[in-house]
Amino acid sequence: MSNTIGKLFTFTSFGESHGKGIGGIVDGCPPGIELDEAFIQQELDRRKPGQSSISSPRTEDDSIEFLSGTFEGKTTGAPIAFIIWNQNQRSQDYDQLKDIYRPSHADYTYQQKYGIRDYRGGGRSSARETAARVVAGAIAKLVLKKMGVCIRAYTSQVGPIAVTKTYNQLDLSLIENNAVRCPQPEVALKMMEYITQMKEEGDSTGGIITCVVKGVPVGLGEPVFDKLHARLGTAMLSINAAHGFDYGSGFEGVAMKGSDANDAFVLENENVKTRTNHSGGIQGGISNGSDIYFRVLFKPVATIFKKQETLDTSKQAVELQVKGRHDPCVLPRAVPVVEAMAALTLVDLLLISKATV
Repeated sequence: MSNTIGKLFTFTSFGESHGKGIGGIVDGCPPGIELDEAFIQQELDRRKPGQSSISSPRTEDDSIEFLSGTFEGKTTGAPIAFIIWNQNQRSQDYDQLKDIYRPSHADYTYQQKYGIRDYRGGGRSSARETAARVVAGAIAKLVLKKMGVCIRAYTSQVGPIAVTKTYNQLDLSLIENNAVRCPQPEVALKMMEYITQMKEEGDSTGGIITCVVKGVPVGLGEPVFDKLHARLGTAMLSINAAHGFDYGSGFEGVAMKGSDANDAFVLENENVKTRTNHSGGIQGGISNGSDIYFRVLFKPVATIFKKQETLDTSKQAVELQVKGRHDPCVLPRAVPVVEAMAALTLVDLLLISKATV
């Protein structure tokens, strides 16, 4: 089940970076949902390589082929199977890596765990697998849309360069206006310049993606081991290169006093609300009706073009200098992946909540 996420709304992914294709099966999707293929393709286009000078130049159309679970443009309630055929692999770029462990990649751990590994782009451990997640997440978004839930993620930090405003001070409609997907234009420009610099130096950088979810009803989350923030954390940390997760005031909250961090309850139009939202919309592992917001930290891309020292499969020291087509920063293309994983988590918990009422 390690390739499946969810309990009622489940998603199973399959495929490798340099195999024939990647895809997935979504099961538990309610019937009668209009399967907006143009929207799903648009979401996938946000993730695909070759979008700008700061992303991998690998060219993939990433067009989706649905195999089951739909009829006359709507979901039937049956499993939805889909595939994205790989079209632009250059497996020869990886020939030199057959007997080498790349620093900070899954090469060594996969070899030790399974006794075999696909060295062509990392095989199953490749970030290309996330394309299937985006498709499944787009289907989940279509379900959430009918329930009034909206998910928006954006790049909030690249290396040392960070936005200077909170999410509710930013115009999130500007996210798609630049290649780095940062809604603060002057900061976005600096981020792109920094990524370009890293690319020219043959190096890479990491950063932070912030995600905001509006319209979530009160009551999502199943304590004690399926708390909402625990489920979100699991989903986010399953993304390639994700190295950290926090929600609400997060790690910065350790410097606050309890009297400042507590979210006081108030009455607004006969509805219970909180005056502040340091909790990030989650209290006791359950959504409280406020905006849910969280951050995902991504490490610098492990594949760099600088010379590095490493070991080969014979445990001999070697010098490695990779070639190929790689992102100097994963953040811009990871934004739709973060949204997709949030959507998959929330729609599953929504269905669980409805089933237990």
